Amino acid sequence: MCTSLKYVNGDCYFGRNLDLEYSFGEKVVITPRGYKFELRKEKMLNTKYAMIGMATVAGKYPLYAEAVNEKGLYIAGLNFPGNAVYNDETDGKLNITPFEFIPWLLGNFATVDEAEESIKNINLININFAENMTLAPLHWMISDRERCIVVEQRKDGLNIFENEYNVLTNNPPFEYHRWNMNNYINLTNTTPENRFSQKLDLSTYSRGMGSIGLPGDVSSASRFVRAVYNLSNSESTKSERSSVSQVFHVLDSVAMIRGAALTPEGKSDMTRYSCCINADKGIYYYKTYENCRITAIDMNSENIDGDSLTVFELERDLQIKYSNSKESI
Repeated sequence: MCTSLKYVNGDCYFGRNLDLEYSFGEKVVITPRGYKFELRKEKMLNTKYAMIGMATVAGKYPLYAEAVNEKGLYIAGLNFPGNAVYNDETDGKLNITPFEFIPWLLGNFATVDEAEESIKNINLININFAENMTLAPLHWMISDRERCIVVEQRKDGLNIFENEYNVLTNNPPFEYHRWNMNNYINLTNTTPENRFSQKLDLSTYSRGMGSIGLPGDVSSASRFVRAVYNLSNSESTKSERSSVSQVFHVLDSVAMIRGAALTPEGKSDMTRYSCCINADKGIYYYKTYENCRITAIDMNSENIDGDSLTVFELERDLQIKYSNSKESI
């Protein structure tokens, strides 16, 4: 369960909630230009562009959940169980494993337009990173300032969809989310008019009644609609602080609270972290479930021409500022 979005407000921002019942050892990781990735079936990747995102590091390999490169190209993998299909190696195709997809894309390309033809030739193959690390069933949101697409490899092959909503969640497939938006055509952020019947004297009694019918549950279909509604009606000044705050507010509106949704095993599916990335400046902002204070990491303050990964442990302990006491927690 996850939510990803794009918000253009002067600069271009990408946001993501990672919803999961367990921690995957996530850390903020910067991969420099020229970093070498051994690919399982293709020639070695020598990255043209630096990237920053959330990953777990296995050896010297960053397994990214989402990341953006220095050119402003973004990709996030979101859970897609029951629909994602990974194949055997196929001649004539670019055979890439799902865990190679993010570094391959961000290491090679600057824009969606530039990457699209190569993406069309990809065959996502069923090879685990390690024996004890099974492949997550994923689909991907790929975006830059100008375009946003969704990539899904299913039984019918590799599908690429234009994503005019700039939002992605989980199942069902993207065609359903696009079609389902029509059910909410009558929602408005303004004061609604009486369309029920001209024979009845009906009037509003509260702010926000134009959005009655906006789903409030945490299912992926409902989170998609709610994120699109809040994103599409979003207003903020174009300052960095205002824009970053706005992205986190939209993400908060679709966040998973511990205990609100349980897995079949009885574990809580919850928002482990939320992030906002300024794609123009290369700044990665995040907060965790335990610590709602926003932490920022600037990719360009590090050596992005180095030969090693730069890894930042997450600030997980709750930080509280007292305004009238020397006490702190």
